[in-house]
Amino acid sequence: MIINRRSLLTTALTLGAMKAFPGLSYAQARPLVFATFTGSWEEAHKAVLVPAFRKANADAAMVLDPMLSVDQIAKVNAAKANPPIDVMLHDPGPALVAIGQDLVEPYPVEKSAYYKDLIAEAQEPMGPAPFFQVVGLTYNPEAVKTPPTSWADLWKPEFKGRVGITNLNSTLGTGWLVEIAKMRGGSEANVDPGFKALEELKPNLAAVAANPGALATLFQQGQIDISPGNFNAIQILKARGVPVEFVAPKEGAIAFKTTIHIVKNSPNRELAFKLIEAALTPEVQTTLMNPPYLIVPTNSKVTMGGEIARVLAKDTAELKQKFVFQDWKKINEQRSAWIERFNREIKI
Repeated sequence: MIINRRSLLTTALTLGAMKAFPGLSYAQARPLVFATFTGSWEEAHKAVLVPAFRKANADAAMVLDPMLSVDQIAKVNAAKANPPIDVMLHDPGPALVAIGQDLVEPYPVEKSAYYKDLIAEAQEPMGPAPFFQVVGLTYNPEAVKTPPTSWADLWKPEFKGRVGITNLNSTLGTGWLVEIAKMRGGSEANVDPGFKALEELKPNLAAVAANPGALATLFQQGQIDISPGNFNAIQILKARGVPVEFVAPKEGAIAFKTTIHIVKNSPNRELAFKLIEAALTPEVQTTLMNPPYLIVPTNSKVTMGGEIARVLAKDTAELKQKFVFQDWKKINEQRSAWIERFNREIKI
């Protein structure tokens, strides 16, 4: 059995609650568990969302548990009647899987003070979308003197051994594969041209990161100079002085919403609702929109500004006009097979 700081904290909080309320079961007594993403998402939620939730809810006990969406779904699936997670965070593909497998509850829209203020695309009855993400090209401006303009630039000879990508477990990895497939005549239903392009990319590959957070770390360690990447994932690196920039490729950067869900059979249903409510407030979304997080807001009462307005879009209308939105229902039909194929064929 592996015992780490998080498990010790969770156990201590749970035992304390059971001592105070002897009638509670272990599942009922444990603190709220919020499964966020790794890397910049974990840092942003730890610094902004969690304190806002605790301030509004009498310092309620909770644990932030960062992991990929696929791992969140696997954990909840393994214990549906007594889930170890109360709140899940998902990109479009995994959200469809979680809903399809009956792992999440409808959001109590009638109780929400903020749901009605979200833009229409963020009003998802099975879990609202507090954030948008944008995927484009990231690069080290000290090593790459001419900013890239196309996904195709990753194949340039001067980047031999200096390109980073992620595996297909992440939305970043799968979404990017679809776009390079499109660049060579494929589509959401046919990524064979994308796999052929990946084979040709191998001489340039320095690393295949396990997730977007690990990809960002590769820039920090100087192991890569260029990669597909999330806009907000590099912002904390920039704030730390790491030389890294973002540019939208001419084929169009990928945009997608990130939804947040109450896990079905959660013993902390009410606290889960209150955490999500905190994520929808203009105050939390405004703070997360500003440096060093730069997460695109979805509350219509938040005016886009700063780096987001300068680099991405001045409002959600422009965002929807400028960026590529993929068909994740179609992608999900073959995604598992693509992941297996990627893990089998793309090794460096």
